[in-house]
Amino acid sequence: MIQRIQTVYLFVATLLSGGAIFLFNLWVNEQNEAFYVMDSFSSGNKLLIAMAALFFVSAILTLVTIFQFKKRQLQFVLGRLTILINFILLGILVYFSQNLSGEITVSEKGIGLLIPIFTILLVVLANKAIKRDEELVKSVDRLR
Repeated sequence: MIQRIQTVYLFVATLLSGGAIFLFNLWVNEQNEAFYVMDSFSSGNKLLIAMAALFFVSAILTLVTIFQFKKRQLQFVLGRLTILINFILLGILVYFSQNLSGEITVSEKGIGLLIPIFTILLVVLANKAIKRDEELVKSVDRLR
């Protein structure tokens, strides 16, 4: 059952949340240095540290969701929890991107700010496929 389409969606979401954060920067600070998610741990800001932790929680949760294919209801609930975590993450990223120092003179935001949006999209698609599977199983059970 791992070959289902929702597994592909969840796997790509896992790669985005857990892997793309090392490749794409979130923004460029006033010293023209790229700011990555891992830089959050050395910043000392508790909200930035929580943001970095939420990226990893999102990646782990989507990975766990992949292997819950025998329990579709639990898989659906974990998907919704992942969506909620990514909306919180998106809110934190929007807050920091709006409050960057030097916002008036130059504003360089990285592609990493879009990672939660893509993750939300992929998990929503996976949840739709999970729901479709659940309805298929229920319709077959009615025929018995």
